[in-house]
Amino acid sequence: MSQSPAIVVDSLHKTYREGWFAGRTIKALRGVSLEVDRGTIFGLLGPNGAGKTTLIKVLIGIVRKTSGSAQMLGYAAGDRRGRERVGYLPETHRIPRHHTANSALDYYGNLSGLRSGEVRRRREALLDQVGLKNWGNTPVGKFSKGMQQRLGLAQAMLHEPDLLILDEPTDGVDPVGRSEMREVLRALKAQGKTIFINSHLLQEIELVCDRVAIMDKGQVRRSGLISEITERSNLECEFVLQAGAARARELLEGVAISHCEQLDTDRVRLRLKLSTQPDVDRVIDRLRAGSVSIQEIIRRRATLEEAFLDILKTR
Repeated sequence: MSQSPAIVVDSLHKTYREGWFAGRTIKALRGVSLEVDRGTIFGLLGPNGAGKTTLIKVLIGIVRKTSGSAQMLGYAAGDRRGRERVGYLPETHRIPRHHTANSALDYYGNLSGLRSGEVRRRREALLDQVGLKNWGNTPVGKFSKGMQQRLGLAQAMLHEPDLLILDEPTDGVDPVGRSEMREVLRALKAQGKTIFINSHLLQEIELVCDRVAIMDKGQVRRSGLISEITERSNLECEFVLQAGAARARELLEGVAISHCEQLDTDRVRLRLKLSTQPDVDRVIDRLRAGSVSIQEIIRRRATLEEAFLDILKTR
């Protein structure tokens, strides 16, 4: 079991019905299939209404599937034996304001079956790990939204789970805090933990995740390594040339130029869309034959955001 994927979803469907009798049906999941390997950080992406939160709720047993199958840590989705090894941070996580950070961890630790002494032993290091070292005795009512998210992450980690499911974990967290949380997630991965993140912050996902799945309208549109998702079907290269824009365009007549920027009187930056490496070689040959000095060539990859938008355009 330890060698099996942490999450396996196969042809999963979920249909909601409005009304008791012949009401309208809403197909939230339409045959979703994906796998999450153990010891990795996996990102789930998609626009609002894509079905991401429904998928998470099916995995942890809050919502029942309509058909298909889903497993978590080797157990059927919702099985208590699997859920005991999962730390969950929901999107709408709110800790009662009368709690301090310490008493909140006591409360959630007891709900997870931990003894009070064990919680007290762990909580100081956990609060330090999420950047709340000196806030243990402060009422949660005085916490910013970002601080509450940090505390929520601490409670999800409290019982030392094998799998963390985090729904918008950096929502409301400032850039410094997001950087610190990325370091926490990388450290957990180094310990062998599996992390499943649902987020609309694509830059955060790109910085921390190994693999991603992009959902839209209840279906997985694309899944794979970040490098696979962002790989372009064509080559896009940036050239910085010691030449004017007019001279560069003259030499590259017939080549698709997607961007042209005159940097100063002597230099121009061009972004070219090319099909193959031989096309790149021919561009270089043309420029050198025209006595143009090539100062820089950069092979440009799509950002995850660009790839995400391109995939959704084809829906």
